[in-house]
This record gives sequence, C-alpha cells and structure tokens, in this order.
Amino acid sequence: MAESGEWVMNAAGRMVPTVIDGKRYRPFGGAFTSKPDGRKHAPRLRTHTREESKLCASLEDAIRKSGLSDGMTISFHHHFRNGDKVLNMVLDACEGLGLKDLRIFPSAMFPVHEPVVEHIKKGTVNRIEGSMNGPIGAYVSTGEKLAEPAVLRSHGGRARAIEDGDVKIDLAFIGAPCCDDYGNANGLYGPSACGPLGFSVHDSRFADCVVMITDNLVSYPCTPMTIEQGNVDYIVKVDSIGDPEGIVSGTMKITKSPARLLIANHIVEFIRQSGRFENGFSFQAGAGGISLAVTKFLGDLMRKTGVKASWAMGGVTKFLVDLLEEGLVGKLLDGQAFDLEAIRSLRENVNDVEISPGHYANIHSKGCAVNKLDFAFLGATEIDLDFNVNVNTHSDGILLHGIGGHQDVAAGSGITFIAAPLMRGRLPIIVDRVTTVSAPGETVDVIVTERGIAINPRRKDLIERFKDSALPIRAIEELYEEAIRLAGAVPKKPKLGDDVVALIEFRDGSLLDVVRKVLPTG
Repeated sequence: MAESGEWVMNAAGRMVPTVIDGKRYRPFGGAFTSKPDGRKHAPRLRTHTREESKLCASLEDAIRKSGLSDGMTISFHHHFRNGDKVLNMVLDACEGLGLKDLRIFPSAMFPVHEPVVEHIKKGTVNRIEGSMNGPIGAYVSTGEKLAEPAVLRSHGGRARAIEDGDVKIDLAFIGAPCCDDYGNANGLYGPSACGPLGFSVHDSRFADCVVMITDNLVSYPCTPMTIEQGNVDYIVKVDSIGDPEGIVSGTMKITKSPARLLIANHIVEFIRQSGRFENGFSFQAGAGGISLAVTKFLGDLMRKTGVKASWAMGGVTKFLVDLLEEGLVGKLLDGQAFDLEAIRSLRENVNDVEISPGHYANIHSKGCAVNKLDFAFLGATEIDLDFNVNVNTHSDGILLHGIGGHQDVAAGSGITFIAAPLMRGRLPIIVDRVTTVSAPGETVDVIVTERGIAINPRRKDLIERFKDSALPIRAIEELYEEAIRLAGAVPKKPKLGDDVVALIEFRDGSLLDVVRKVLPTG
C-alpha cells in the first residue's frame, strides 16, 4: 500500500490523505476556493547554432542525446487517440536502451496503448500521471506493480500542473503530422493529419527537452506553427506516427434509442426556456450518441427561431462543423478533433480556431474559455444524491476512463447538464454515493434522464424559473427511488481494498478523491 499521512474529510465529503508517498496534498476545499501564489515554472535555457542539426538518425539516437535516465518523466499527447503509435514506439525504444522506472505523463491513453502493461511488468514504467482509457486502467485497478498511485487530472488540470511546476517534464515526445527540420509543426497536413496539436503545446514550452517525431518532414518553414522551433531540441523521422481513422471518439452516430433521444430533447427544451437562449449564446458539445443528438436538435431550434450562437467548442465533430459552415455558429474553439471532418474544417475554415488546454481550462490563468460558456452537455457513469459525478470508474470500481474536460467545463459553464439514462442494463446511474468523485456536485446544475430532470438545489434561480414548466422536473431523490425500483434492489457496492491505486485531482491541484484497489469477488 502507498505510504500516506493523516486522512481528512474534504469538501466533497471524501476521506483523502494529506501526504502520500512523501508528497503533500491539499484536500479539495471547494470548486471556487483556489487562490494561487508564486510564479510559473520554466524550462532550462538552451541555445542552437547554425551548424547544428536537430535531425537524429533514430529515436534511440534522440533519446541518448536528450540525456534521459532512469526515474525521469516523459510526456505524450493524445491527438491520435486510439490510432496513436508514438507512445508505444517510444517505450519500446526506452526498454531497448535499458531505461527503468520512468514516469509517463500522457494527456490520455487508449486501448491501443495496452503494451504499456508489459512495460510496467518489466520495470520500464513504474509511475503514470494521466488518463487511462481501457486495459491500462483495468490493470492499475488491481493495485500491482506501480511504485506510486496513478494521478488523474482534467485537461485544464494537466496544463495547470505543468505551468505550476507540479510535474516537471524531463523529455516530451510530440507526434507531428507535419514538421520541418527546425521543429515547427502542425497537425493539419500529411498522412497522419490529426487536426489540433494543442495538447502538446504546454509540453513543448515547459519540458527540459523536446523531441518531435514525424512521418512528414517538410521544407522550412512549416506553417502554421502550433509548435515553434525555439521549443524543440531534436527531430526524428519515422515511417508512421498514427492512424487518423483511430482518432474517432466514442459513438459518432446520433443515438436511435427513443429514451436517449428524449433526453436530448429535454436538454434542448430546457435551454430554450432557460433565459440564456438568445443571439450570441455559447455551448460545448462532445461525442457520444446523446451529445450528438443535442447538437443536432439545438441546430434545428436555431434554424426555427433564428437565434445564432457566437461560438462553440469541445472535441470537434462534423456536427459542429456543419453548424459553423451553415452560419449558425460564429466560431469554433478547437482543442481536439473527434472525426476527419473536424480535421478538414480546421485546415479550411478561418473561424475554426486551434486552442491549447491552458486557453481552454487552466484555472490558474487570467481567464479560460470554459468560463465564457452558457451551456455544456456532459455524461456520467454514476451520479449521486449530492449531484457528485463519476466518470473515472464503473460501478464495479474498475478505472476505465479519464476526466477529460469534465471538471473544467462543469465548473465554468453557466448551466452544466449531465445527460444519462436512468438505467444502464440493470444498473441505476443515480446512486446514493458515487464510487469515485470526478466532478463535485457544486459544479453540476441539471441532471437529465428520460424519466425526469433534477435541478441542483444550489441553483435556486433555475428552480424558480422552471417551477411552472411543463418539463418533467423532479427531485433527484425521486429519480433515485425509481431507479432502485426498476433495478429490483440496491446494487451491491464493489469490493475495495485499503490500497490506493490512483488519485483524482481537482483542476486546482487539490485532492478530490482516491481510487482503491478492486478485490476479487466470491
């Protein structure tokens, strides 16, 4: 078990340690209480002469030149999503060079990164700070092999941790679909075009050493310059860095489920009646069947009423691109592409604007985009009676998802909707107490299910506005009781041990919750 100090109750009602493995943590004290102090972290000074070449003969050559040694931290971005080849390629090279006990700091990992499990077993990797989607999260949930608990952060929280110096990146690896021999790069062109490269911007600016890995070396200067030459140390040309088809996220088709379509209709009608639906409003959408249906129905409402959005953002899909190109949305703020149409749009549309996670959601900044949102539609694996939301673990306690921008958007948006069916299979989504708190209830405004809508009691303004609405407004306790009735019984809680296998940070760096080892049943 990880060594920990005193355990205290935080503001989300969770017991968390104040010290774990020698690192002191500040318990979560509320979503809007952060008061940062100090200055931003900075990388080492470097210089480069005209005679020097940044090009390396191989990935191994670049790693040797970087000075990477045992126990250091290496970072990656996830713009290729489940089509990424860079992370596995780099870890294979590190293993071949005999490197041990590396901490990996990805912006996210996906099922394609399952080979990381073998690198953990062999000792190449012993720490992970980053979202884990799929088999790596399932492996970590057993509590084996990692020297320290994994750390999960939101997109904005990761950018904050880099800027604040909470995580010092020794060597950043950036997969670049289009790169010149000096390190200027973008994600718009080439056989592995992925759209934005924003998730790697902070890595390039704050890492001690930066290695660009590209399969498309172009003549100088490569434009536009998402990554700038002054932040790049070495460049490696390889055969392929990623499969663009693998970037497609979640369900990229609008749901056909009558229940889920009803949820989408409820959200759009709530927006219409909210008092915020007027020319110049803004929203964030995402992938997944319900969210795509909301985007479509919201577009239909804009056409019908003549109301237009000034801007929208999220993982960009063809559905958002269609609204932009139709003139229903003025601009897109683009952090990552969720399909190939989104890549095309960023390349062709001047009003499709690439942004970094810091611009998007860093709470320790002088303003981030989530604070300008009127509406956002998010999902959940569990929701509890205090409106806390779980997106990291399933009801069985297994760690299978990252936080993404969930915390950031929930805290920043004027009205945050959590859209979820009341039941998934025989399991209620609304429970008495979520297995893991990923977003605290004070940041969540409205829960929307096919059987009713619950407004957070903290939002007295919304409760007053909707008191006479024809929408099925219900107390969350009523929805919980109905879910239990449909399930036939209160579901059993997962069997968890004492060992802490992962930490859930809030976006300000405070400790929101812990994830415990899942024990065998039976």
